[in-house]
Amino acid sequence: MGQAREAMDRLTAAVTARDKQTQAACYSADAVAFTPEEGKLVGPEAISNYLSQFGESFPDITYEYADRYEAGNVAIDEGFVVGTNTGPLLMPSGESLPPTGKSIRVRSCDVAHVEDGLITSHHFYFDQMEFLGQLGLLPESLSKS
Repeated sequence: MGQAREAMDRLTAAVTARDKQTQAACYSADAVAFTPEEGKLVGPEAISNYLSQFGESFPDITYEYADRYEAGNVAIDEGFVVGTNTGPLLMPSGESLPPTGKSIRVRSCDVAHVEDGLITSHHFYFDQMEFLGQLGLLPESLSKS
């Protein structure tokens, strides 16, 4: 196992443990992350704050791996984010929604570039409509497929 895989595994363990300090320590000082709902985040603190929001909204958050890859300095995780929304959900607008009490299992993919054991670039991919639909936060006409 190489340094990219080790860094990604360390980050995933920190997220599921809701360890904000270790999350931030997985990133380089100039790390950049790209998210579906918030766009570009710069720096370990901003990225860790983003990840911690999920832990606050889903205290039982886990990650179910479908596949894990490593090629050179890149680690890729495919799988499912799983949890129950028992904490307030912070929206990109800054608005906070009360917990829905609903469980989610949303497919996701993460791509991380690593240098010297630290993540320098992290791309988060997940379907926002699937996420909101599983929480019951979409109008009924959009929830039916």
